[in-house]
Amino acid sequence: MAAAVKALNAKIRSNPALDYFCSTHFWGPASNFGIPIAAVMDTRKDPEIISGRMTCALLGYSSVFMRYSMAVTPKNYLLFAMHFVNFGAQSTQLYRFTDYWYMGGKDKSAANKAKEGLAGAEGALADIKDSAKGLADEAKKQVDKVTR
Repeated sequence: MAAAVKALNAKIRSNPALDYFCSTHFWGPASNFGIPIAAVMDTRKDPEIISGRMTCALLGYSSVFMRYSMAVTPKNYLLFAMHFVNFGAQSTQLYRFTDYWYMGGKDKSAANKAKEGLAGAEGALADIKDSAKGLADEAKKQVDKVTR
């Protein structure tokens, strides 16, 4: 059994593509790609839920590991790409956080929500008026039938 495992390992290590696919140089960044994917998906959510501290921590983390990925031998371009995408997504989140909390975005968001609520209320009121008018007309017809 040990000889079979040893032979399989030697076969894997002799093929450069398979050797890379079976290494931590591939699986480390591949498993970490969930972080930038989540950050990109979060750019559609309300900026009120963004944590400024966590965003800054992730920016620092990605910066350090982008540098690290180029310092190791052999260079790990997949790790660099993963942290580059994360750095971009976290930079976007930091901008959204700063805009919302410090540059008037919160007030703009509240004004937009108020306008949407008012438009919805006006639409509902118009529907109620139309419905009431229709009921009044129907009642008038019924009264006219009975009084004839």
